[in-house]
Amino acid sequence: MVAALVYTEATKPLPINWAASYNNQDKIPLGTYVLYELMDEKLDDKLEEINIPPYERLQDSTIQGTYLFINDRIGFDTAELEELMTWVSSGNTVFISANYLGQDLLDTLNLEITTGFRYDRFQSQPMVNLVNEKLASERPYHIEKGFPIRYFEEIDTLSHTVLGVSQIFNDTLKITNPDVNFIKAPIGNGFFYVHTQPEIFSNYFLLTDDYATHTKNVLSYINDDSIVFWDKYYKSGKRINVSPLYILFSSKYLKWAYYFAVIGAVLFVFFEGKRKQRSIPIVKPQVNRTYEYTRVISGMYLDKKEYHEIAKKQISLFFEYIRIRLRVPTETINSSFLNAVAARSEKTLDETKNLITFIEKVQNQHTTSKEELLKLNREISEFKKNIDGRS
Repeated sequence: MVAALVYTEATKPLPINWAASYNNQDKIPLGTYVLYELMDEKLDDKLEEINIPPYERLQDSTIQGTYLFINDRIGFDTAELEELMTWVSSGNTVFISANYLGQDLLDTLNLEITTGFRYDRFQSQPMVNLVNEKLASERPYHIEKGFPIRYFEEIDTLSHTVLGVSQIFNDTLKITNPDVNFIKAPIGNGFFYVHTQPEIFSNYFLLTDDYATHTKNVLSYINDDSIVFWDKYYKSGKRINVSPLYILFSSKYLKWAYYFAVIGAVLFVFFEGKRKQRSIPIVKPQVNRTYEYTRVISGMYLDKKEYHEIAKKQISLFFEYIRIRLRVPTETINSSFLNAVAARSEKTLDETKNLITFIEKVQNQHTTSKEELLKLNREISEFKKNIDGRS
């Protein structure tokens, strides 16, 4: 059962990650991998990734083009917003798509933003479309997922241009009460495009039916001839280097110091280990000479024809065998002893009695012939064979 549970957990599909990443390296539903690949194919060398804050990038006053921000939240600080406004005033464009915008940006552009929802449902599904008849679809694009529907509650009607609208899906694929979700705000010689439904730039939206047409039409307001600066700094799913070596490799001097330390350690181990290495002598294990010793001793007895001494030692070993193997005491030889030995050796009582009687006869006599010694050895071996399966 445990193995089955482990296998089930290991093989079941991973749940879909709906995190609002908007990173161009993420292929999850709310990543922007598809959008970035399409733009890179269309713009070629006119698409540039920016991994640093806009304030730092815009210190170069010579750059011209469109700064593209797509994320769940975008919040510029005061100094950064002023830098962006100055850059836009000189004839550039900032395109922002986010559900939640910083208050400084809203105040600067005279905007108020709110969230639409329905009280009779747990989630609200957005419908989006453009205002321009040449770019608008006959039917709005319905995002069949519960995303926040953010729209502009107030805009500067004298200077702002409404480009797109949205509405909560109300069981009818038609926008009857449009809310503004996409505007164009002129700043000096340039423009701010502010959009509040960043999900239309996600992998999920672009891979749904023909929804990519809407995304294409929204981005058509960007000048094709300008360089597009793709912001990677304001991204909820941006990659953060957590390696402990990041600080070392971020500095040229620390990096080379690290390399020299590693190379020095390797050389030290190589040469120091080689200098101190000694051959290890082979120690042969001690040989068990018990068998040879026994053969020598027994040979001495046989040479001197001391058959009786050999018989006594064999009888002594046999009784020790009975004590250890059969667990029968041998101090007293009586009927109880014979019955116990016969029962535990699986011999008949007569066979056991004949062997013990012969052993007592050999013990009590003063001399033993060679034939008697051989008979004793044969009968003891046969007796033990039935117990251990070997003599």
